[in-house]
Amino acid sequence: MTAADATGRGGAGRIVVVGASLAGLRAAEALRDEGFTGELILIGEEPHEPYDRPPLSKAVLSGWLTTDHTTLPRVRDIGARWLLGTAATGLDVPGRQVVLADGRRVGYDRLLIATGTRARPWPERAGGELDGVHLLRTRDDADRLRAALTAGPSRVLVIGAGFTGGEVASGCRELGHEVTVTQRSRAPLASALGGVIGRAAAGWHRDAGVDLRLNTTVDALEGDAHGRLRRARLSDGTTVDAEVALVATGALANTEWLADSGLAADPRGVACDGACRALAADGTPAGDIFVAGDIARWPHPLYPGQLLRLDHWDNAIAQARTAAHNMTRPAHDHRVHRPLPAFWSNQFGINLKSVGLPTVADQVMVTQGSLDQRRFVAAYGLQGRLVAAVAVDSPRVLDGYAALIEAKAPFPPVLNASDGPAHLAPVDAAFPRHHTPDSAAVAAPPSPISGPVPATHP
Repeated sequence: MTAADATGRGGAGRIVVVGASLAGLRAAEALRDEGFTGELILIGEEPHEPYDRPPLSKAVLSGWLTTDHTTLPRVRDIGARWLLGTAATGLDVPGRQVVLADGRRVGYDRLLIATGTRARPWPERAGGELDGVHLLRTRDDADRLRAALTAGPSRVLVIGAGFTGGEVASGCRELGHEVTVTQRSRAPLASALGGVIGRAAAGWHRDAGVDLRLNTTVDALEGDAHGRLRRARLSDGTTVDAEVALVATGALANTEWLADSGLAADPRGVACDGACRALAADGTPAGDIFVAGDIARWPHPLYPGQLLRLDHWDNAIAQARTAAHNMTRPAHDHRVHRPLPAFWSNQFGINLKSVGLPTVADQVMVTQGSLDQRRFVAAYGLQGRLVAAVAVDSPRVLDGYAALIEAKAPFPPVLNASDGPAHLAPVDAAFPRHHTPDSAAVAAPPSPISGPVPATHP
């Protein structure tokens, strides 16, 4: 019998949540909603109260909002003890303790891991230490980048044309800055959405006046004698003068503090089962430890053989609720986390919304509208089954596609839409071989350290 069983599954004992962001806060609120009346402790590395991240690359950089106005609303009083500004540096699973950077140890009966991800840094040896080189993940990152843009740089370099890169490039053009974007594949968003939408997105960039360099990487960032960024050397042999650079080359899961814990954790995330229970290195559930949010790698019933890590706002909330329910219930009453992946992005005056998992697709086709009109829907198929859909300036139609995906409808889908093509003509989805999505859905087979990953609780 575990300590949690001894205290009663739902109401008593101590639950510790490591990660005081969207998933952590919403999980804490859901725990109270589920009837947990025991001690609740939230641990966060940043000194700030939980805040919303999507506005950082949009409203904050544009000046419409300050970071002080991104604090997440509280749904209810959670009666928690907050340990902010202190990172977790270790986890003692046998001793049921979280080790903090200041040497304290916080015991738990049940634990939720929600430490999320961080922006992939630029190597110092290639100029990452220069003044003017920025990341964008935290409030402090956004404040620094906003200040740099306000100073009036002659050119902004954006390294990476995924969702973050595209949103920042779009915002910078709206502010009147000259912008160069480098992308190592042949189209923006190609790693997340494939070649068809990627080619359309290239037009969005260029029509907005972005200097878009495709199939191009940055070899090094160079500075002046005072350590300030001045230029970038590119793989095609050219240079770009810039005083500000935004590195948007993907995310790393915050798992270093779990290195000696015995959990199936690596830079891709923490493996968990369909009930959000953390897995040990041998693939078995690790006691009363659960995972939620961007850090979780979990099996979705609609996409067997994959472990998904979703850097999605909606998933963070839904998975927090699933984990909270299961943390307060015996195993036979656990829920399987199965909401359909969904995300959105606004860039260059265009709204883009997705349901399902485009990254697993082998074919894609435009099913409504047209690429030329910048108002269309693209459906994605895998081995004859509909697995995802992406709408550009057509968000209202996605509910119907979501229902078809849930029903495992065939691909191409039979829609009989008035704005559909005369002939169904699927093409190769054209995902890049390196296939490292930025802030979208990362799907990968189970890692060797995790062994078999159960899709549901026993």
